[in-house]
Amino acid sequence: MSEYLSDHVHLSDDGTAVVILDQTQLPNRTQYLTLRTAREMYDAIQSLQVRGAPCIGICAAYDLYVLAQQADAALSAADFLSKLREQAKYLASSRPTAVNLRWALDRMLHTAEHCADRADRLSVLRDECLAIHKEDIAMCRSIAEYGLSLVKDGDGILTHCNAGPLATSRYGTALGPLFLGKERGYKFHVFSDETRPLLQGARLTSYELSRGGIDVTLICDNMASLVMKNGWVQACFVGCDRVAANGDAANKIGTSGVAILAKHYGIPFYVLGPTSTIDLNCATGEDIPIEQRDPEEIKEKFYAEPMALPEVKCYNPAFDVTDHTLISGIVTEYGICRPPYTESLRAVFDKKHAGIPFGAPEEEHA
Repeated sequence: MSEYLSDHVHLSDDGTAVVILDQTQLPNRTQYLTLRTAREMYDAIQSLQVRGAPCIGICAAYDLYVLAQQADAALSAADFLSKLREQAKYLASSRPTAVNLRWALDRMLHTAEHCADRADRLSVLRDECLAIHKEDIAMCRSIAEYGLSLVKDGDGILTHCNAGPLATSRYGTALGPLFLGKERGYKFHVFSDETRPLLQGARLTSYELSRGGIDVTLICDNMASLVMKNGWVQACFVGCDRVAANGDAANKIGTSGVAILAKHYGIPFYVLGPTSTIDLNCATGEDIPIEQRDPEEIKEKFYAEPMALPEVKCYNPAFDVTDHTLISGIVTEYGICRPPYTESLRAVFDKKHAGIPFGAPEEEHA
């Protein structure tokens, strides 16, 4: 994989800014942005210059650390925390569906709240945001290990949207097993849905896989049924932006349709994501807020001229929710959760809260 795939969100050399790869410019241009203000950070997340639920969380943690540095050093602990909470709330409003954003900001706030020494608060926050990034790399590796155990050499895999290194760190989640398998000599063939309306499967997933030396074929979303019917797909791997306590999973719009097709054709459908994406306080998918984006993304974005009349109305939700009954397994860094998800997801968090290390022994999947 290209080296940038493990370093597409990071602190600047002097630690006073966040540097991101502008994903809206891919695959044609490789451009980096330097974020210094809260508005620049908000806009980068909202406009999808940085995207992917885990990656947004990593970026937000770095953002809050950078903003903390800009606070007046003379502020009292109470005033400092008040300012930090205000900035965290602002950043959290940029994307309402992905739970990782709020999770990372809450974790940074919790760290700040428990730092009694004013002189140490910035160094403690720096350590925390770096830890969040490092942990995501380890989680993605573990998810990749477990995911690889679900497929075999030569399988055809269909994926929707983008859940590779660009959306996370290093291996990615849904694409993690494919990159890890490639390292071990597996030969997969991947069908990448273009994924309307932002074409992230076309612009990002096919780009990552092709650059990584994995056989990939780009298809339009409405071709998924045909490639499944032809017997070219043995498993579906998708990422997630939020998983409810009952296993309902929100992912990029069109994911639920893929799951319905997979069910019809008897193909296992797996959701892959870290436990930071699971929201046990959200009972079902009905409780997940669905982001509504600018209708012009459908009519005009990526086109030289508008593809619909100005008066034509558009409905442009960014996500849909896949019902838990359609999901064969939810792959986390702690293992593969199976139905009933109300029990298996809770068991994962019991391990997490007990401090049990995550990770899948490589020899299990050799």
